[in-house]
Amino acid sequence: MTDPAGAVADAHRREWAAVLAATVRVTRDLDLAEECVQEAYAQALEAWRDGVPARPGAWLTTAARRRALDAHRRAEVAQRALPLLVVDEVAPEPWSAPPDDVLALLFTCCHPALTAEARVALTLRLLGGLSTPEIARAFLVTEPTMAARLTRAKKKIAAAGVPFRVPGPDELPRRLGGVLAVVHLVLATGHTAPTGAALVRDDLLDRAHDLARLLRSRFPDDAGVAGLLALVLLTDARRTTRVDAHGGLVLLADQDRTRWDVRMIDEGRALVRDALTARPLSRYAVLAAVAAVHADAPSLEDTDWPEIVGLYDVVLARWPSPVVALNRAVAVGFADGPDAGLAALDVLAGEPRLAGYGYLAAARGELLRRAGRLREAREAIEEAVLLTANDVERELLAGRLAALG
Repeated sequence: MTDPAGAVADAHRREWAAVLAATVRVTRDLDLAEECVQEAYAQALEAWRDGVPARPGAWLTTAARRRALDAHRRAEVAQRALPLLVVDEVAPEPWSAPPDDVLALLFTCCHPALTAEARVALTLRLLGGLSTPEIARAFLVTEPTMAARLTRAKKKIAAAGVPFRVPGPDELPRRLGGVLAVVHLVLATGHTAPTGAALVRDDLLDRAHDLARLLRSRFPDDAGVAGLLALVLLTDARRTTRVDAHGGLVLLADQDRTRWDVRMIDEGRALVRDALTARPLSRYAVLAAVAAVHADAPSLEDTDWPEIVGLYDVVLARWPSPVVALNRAVAVGFADGPDAGLAALDVLAGEPRLAGYGYLAAARGELLRRAGRLREAREAIEEAVLLTANDVERELLAGRLAALG
């Protein structure tokens, strides 16, 4: 018996971005495109009772575009909704491949007219298919606040006259970096969900993977793109080993490394080698090199921690970040002992961007535990529990507290 709900849910995970991007090209209006695509998915719930089409994405795209065309034929809609996006009607320049709607939508979401936070939120909404409440939880804001933020972002795109296209060669260098940063944040959000009952967001990891591959196919000579795809592959290769059969978090030290995806690791290693020799050097290439060191190690104890510290030093020298500094301090704790790691963490104690960041307290608690300072470790882990919104991570921290007695 056909399960239309399951088929629609699967199509949402796999096809949402492509269906929406193709519909935007018809509507030139982000809100109207979203409305038409949502109606197409609702229509599929009924229409697919008699069987799921061989190409669900094509069926949904056709349904959504038909609704968009019907909307444009109605005079009141045509008068109400002026075009928000300028869609190029001319033939592509000789340097470019044929226009790609998903890439065009990605560059639109990541336009520099938007704040960095708005770019990520809009990308999660339009390309990730997340609902407004889900995005609000990820950003730790209320649903009305996030709805207003998304609306402002769309209006800003309209006011700026943002074209729905992949930028030309003159624009591309300054635009591509913002796109890579957003895809990296989608990867991070999927790798460890900020909130909720699951550690991993498979849909976001899949979306980050798809977008990184799409960028690589379009820009095969860009070192940043190669580094980002390498980072996605080497990070995602561990996905199935990060939780146990009950959804509990499995730490890196306890993961079954024989179950890591060897094909993804091999491809990631090859990309890292290419990206590290290219110039200008990309921070994603260096971060991917860190992931490659972990992939090469047979165990946590046999990891080349001094190499990881050195790679983080390169990132901090060129692209300073308090989160990278925190990761470096943890690596120092493995390379030189917990006291050295705690000294590195102490430097970050007054960093305002880490205020309320649960991983800082959690890292400190673990280093204090290893140093034998159990009372202080308990206090730090209690703080981490209060600052952690993901249920799986909070459960692990609670287990550490119980073990401390």
